[in-house]
Amino acid sequence: MIPLQNSLPYDIQMNEVFATHCPFCGQDHVPLPLKPEDVSELRGGRRKMAIVFPCCRTRIQLVDADSDYLMADRALKRR
Repeated sequence: MIPLQNSLPYDIQMNEVFATHCPFCGQDHVPLPLKPEDVSELRGGRRKMAIVFPCCRTRIQLVDADSDYLMADRALKRR
């Protein structure tokens, strides 16, 4: 189970990965620099990956994923 303070809800639309919101600046529907294949590799902790939010240039390290949430290695700030 993914700890909620480290989680980021996401959605895949038209072969692109979107965060429902940015936990740092609050922008809605943020495109993430990930492909659906990257999300599958994150599942189960098989791969770790750093991403940078295009809206505010904040960097996070992703360590796991499930069908609804991406998990970071630290707590994500909520706005």
